[in-house]
Amino acid sequence: MKLELNKFYNMDCMEGMKQIPDKYFDLAIVDPPYGIDVTNMNMGGRNTIRPDKSKKWDKDIPTEKYFKELKRTSKNQIIWGGNYFDLPPTRGFVIWDKGESMYKRSFAECEFGWTSFDVSARIYKLNPNQLDRIHPTQKPVKLYKWILKNYAKEGDKILDTHVGSASSLIACHQMGFDYIGFELDKEYYKLANERLEIAKAQISIFDKGFEAT
Repeated sequence: MKLELNKFYNMDCMEGMKQIPDKYFDLAIVDPPYGIDVTNMNMGGRNTIRPDKSKKWDKDIPTEKYFKELKRTSKNQIIWGGNYFDLPPTRGFVIWDKGESMYKRSFAECEFGWTSFDVSARIYKLNPNQLDRIHPTQKPVKLYKWILKNYAKEGDKILDTHVGSASSLIACHQMGFDYIGFELDKEYYKLANERLEIAKAQISIFDKGFEAT
C-alpha cells in the first residue's frame, strides 16, 4: 500500500511509518497509550463511552522503537502523556487544563504534552466534555486547533500515529494542513472515519475566516 496525504489508515502505525521517508512530516501530534488500562474505566456518563474490557490497547506504553521511528519521520513532535514516558527533558511542555469542573475528581485535572520545541511551557484551558465522544480518551477538536495555531506553520505536514476519535485530523482539515493518520482498532477506525467524513462534508464560513454579520 502506498500512503497518500490527507488519508486515514486502519493499520499499525509501525508498519505505516516504515514507508515514510526521514523527516517527511514537519510535526507529529500523537496520543499513544499511557499504560493505565483506561478501557476498564468509566469515562463519564455519556452512553457512547462505557468500560470495554475486551480492548487491551492501553495495557502497555509504546516501545522505544516507536519513539525512534516517530523522531525519524518527523522534524518536531508533540506527545500527549509525556509524563508517562521516558523522554528527554523539555521546557516546552503543553499543558491541557481541563477546567474547574474536573478539579478534585478522580481523573486527572490536566494532561501533559511533551514537545520537542525549545520554547516556554504553555497552558490551554478547555473543558473536556463532548456530547459526541466515540473514544474513551477523545480530545476536543478545539484543543488540536490551538496546538496547530501555536506550533505549526502554514504548509506543514502533520502525522498522527494514534488517531482514536479523529479530532486531530478534523482540526488539520479545517485549518488547511496536510496529514496522514493511523488507527489500529477496527471499531474506533470505523467510527472515527465516519466522524472525519462528516466534518469534511461540512462547510463553515467561520472556518474560512469570515466574520458573522
